[in-house]
Amino acid sequence: MAAAWLEKLKSAQKTCLIQDGRRKIHFTFPDGQELAEEYDLRNNELVVRKWRKRGTMGGIGKWETEVGDDSGMKNLEVEGMVENSSNPVFVRKDTVAQFQWRIRNLPYPLSNYKVSVDDEKRELVIRTENKKYYKRFNIPDMDRLHLGLKQDQISIAHANNTLIVSYQKPKEVLDMEQSLQAEFKKMKASKDGDIDCNPS
Repeated sequence: MAAAWLEKLKSAQKTCLIQDGRRKIHFTFPDGQELAEEYDLRNNELVVRKWRKRGTMGGIGKWETEVGDDSGMKNLEVEGMVENSSNPVFVRKDTVAQFQWRIRNLPYPLSNYKVSVDDEKRELVIRTENKKYYKRFNIPDMDRLHLGLKQDQISIAHANNTLIVSYQKPKEVLDMEQSLQAEFKKMKASKDGDIDCNPS
């Protein structure tokens, strides 16, 4: 399955841009779906991943953020209304070796949190003993490769009112990401504007 997903990304129409210390890559698939990714040039960490699908009437849909913080953008889109700044904010920010989520505005001690795997729904579930927070979420990267989740790959930490949930990336994901980075480095990248990313 990793090979099929890798081939889909390789065969997509791509443009590439180096800007603000990031490699920005835009993929367009035959079905009109778009994928935009940004990687930190220093360590190749994925900073942003957004998807956009064609609307039901053929128009262009809104970007949906999979990785990175879009809370500022969302607030502006809701008719000028801003969410309460004390509400928990759920953001995915990966490292090279781990999928990672940060939930800000959770002041409770680490012992209050439990993160478990729901095998049937292929989701991670965050619960609190004081019943103040509950969240279910999947890992799209694992779903795309049809990989199951394992409880022993989860770790949690808490600091500065933020719960940090980490999931160790399996070898299949690391290998695929390494192959993609090798492809990205072959691309011709513009520093002024987007151009086709043909192998050099």
